[in-house]
Amino acid sequence: MLFDLRPKSRREEIFDREKEFKELEKSVEMYPMTLILGIRRVGKSSILRAYLNENPGILIDCRELYAESGHLTKEDLIRNLQSKAGLLNKIMSKFKISVNLKFLTIEPRELSLREIFKELNKIGEKTGRFIIAFDETQYLRFYGSRGGRELLALFAYAYDNLPNLRLILTGSEIGLLHDFLKITSYGSPLYGRLGGEIIVESFNRKTSLEFLKFGFDEAEVEVNKEEIKKAVELLDGVPGWLVIFGVEYLKDRDFEKAIRRTFEVARGLVIGELKELKQRSPRYVEILKGIALGYNRWSLIRDYLKVRGDRIPDPRLYALIENLKKMNWIVEENEIYKIADPVVATVLKD
Repeated sequence: MLFDLRPKSRREEIFDREKEFKELEKSVEMYPMTLILGIRRVGKSSILRAYLNENPGILIDCRELYAESGHLTKEDLIRNLQSKAGLLNKIMSKFKISVNLKFLTIEPRELSLREIFKELNKIGEKTGRFIIAFDETQYLRFYGSRGGRELLALFAYAYDNLPNLRLILTGSEIGLLHDFLKITSYGSPLYGRLGGEIIVESFNRKTSLEFLKFGFDEAEVEVNKEEIKKAVELLDGVPGWLVIFGVEYLKDRDFEKAIRRTFEVARGLVIGELKELKQRSPRYVEILKGIALGYNRWSLIRDYLKVRGDRIPDPRLYALIENLKKMNWIVEENEIYKIADPVVATVLKD
């Protein structure tokens, strides 16, 4: 069902993303490594899960692993991979192949990630290929004591030596993910190793209207066209927010109540993300508030912070704004900044 708050896991449950699926299939065929990029709640994870439902592979949620302790270790990743043993058995049963999974029973401190990748490559020999997918990959920069460099070396090894293995990396903080991978930096283990890139965009207005209409038709509920138009005006084209509105509307068939509840849910989600952002620097949140309130040029942001008692040095302000762009919180057009997600902007104003 389209109006389901859980990430989708089948292609037929996902609305109007055939172009992205075709690009993903082509990229996985051509490249050992593929990036799926887009802002939060745009549907990257659903596309990835649906693709993995059709192809042999496993998914590692990097943000979830990071949230458990505020950092990542080799043992964390190995335990996560070991937890996939049941899924690997299902994959092998589906393809009627036999591979010894005894390597997953070894203590994490005695096990090498390279060895695990080599074993998964053996499964790929028999299934055609095997996919290791990392969701919200930018969190891997918190791996180990060297900013994840060991993992980049592992990815480079897999790229060069494991022909039946494919890496899929998603990221909502696009600039940070590129900075982490450093594919164009000579000092990076991944230097010069080309990969595919799929950009998942928000829906345009027409597609957003069609999305809501399809969801309500599927639920056999008739909704006033003007209310659907108003919902799209308020929520823009981010599928995650449109789904929440659809779910809330179906409860009471009350437009105002559904919109109010959608923003209440959004506020809870966004505040949680802002708290995480604030841990990196409290100034990030203040800058975002300023932009949401209309202080949308560099000089206006500086003046806004000054009025609030923060006389930040110009180079530091520039660096923070650049980081917010890399994290996909803001976008810049003609030297004017705006919040990438209009719903987030509304929450910040409140």
